[in-house]
Amino acid sequence: MIYHFRIILDTKEDVFRDIALDEHASFEDFHNSITQAFGFGGSEMAVFYESDDDWQQGDSIALFDMGEEDVRRMSDTPLHAVFPHIGKMLYIYDFLNLWTFFIELIETDEPKPGNTYPMLIFSHGEVPEEAPEKTFSAEQEADEFSENGLDFFNEDELDDPYDDYN
Repeated sequence: MIYHFRIILDTKEDVFRDIALDEHASFEDFHNSITQAFGFGGSEMAVFYESDDDWQQGDSIALFDMGEEDVRRMSDTPLHAVFPHIGKMLYIYDFLNLWTFFIELIETDEPKPGNTYPMLIFSHGEVPEEAPEKTFSAEQEADEFSENGLDFFNEDELDDPYDDYN
């Protein structure tokens, strides 16, 4: 079975790639296909997250074992272990820049004679020079509290313990 995926880069402009892979390919093969299709070097850390229809982050499949229990590694996990049971995934590449992608299984079919997989089927849009800036929810919540006059503390009232050590 061949899986056809649409991989959408989380940017303001439409940037996506359609890639076909064999169901027996590993998530490491998928990772390498994505980085090549979007023009990345492929040397940065990356992780896939299972997702529901609302793109809520679920279980992960990591590039490397980071010492956590029950970590699924990309090299040990074939695509058919997740798809088609899960139809959507999130993919994060380069933890410093947080390139974020939405992945959706859009079609399955039989291998075509003469085709080699993975295969880039379609490419749309240009990848920006820099990753779009990400704001974490904890920061957003703190900003919302401050905007609503609900400061966590008044900085003027704080004592600086180092004032005595000029």
